[in-house]
Amino acid sequence: MELEPSNSEQSLPPEEAAAKAAILAECDRLAEAEITFVAMHFDGSGDEGVSEEIKCDATEDYAYEESEVQDANVSHLQEHFEALVPYGYENDCGGFGDVVLNVKTRKITVERNDRFEDYTTSTHEV
Repeated sequence: MELEPSNSEQSLPPEEAAAKAAILAECDRLAEAEITFVAMHFDGSGDEGVSEEIKCDATEDYAYEESEVQDANVSHLQEHFEALVPYGYENDCGGFGDVVLNVKTRKITVERNDRFEDYTTSTHEV
């Protein structure tokens, strides 16, 4: 799901539209600090969910485990990133993914992957 700047915020719930606006309002400051991506990883399993602290990156492309963490005070954006995490990602086997702000293009991408467990059971008579 990509959250691009638009003239109409009608497609987003009010909480998500406010979070998106707050995040995008920081792009100029982040660009001045030479930050290219700001991202937050989320992971849910066993009906529990956790969001990691947001991280700033100064690379050409964003990759969760390969990011170059930059020093920047962006903790005030944490709850805005969390507001964009898909509802129910922690249910069942749990989902995981990233909320990523591309500072240069001013686009927010929400990537969600769901886990699926496949197993069989059998009954043995003795």
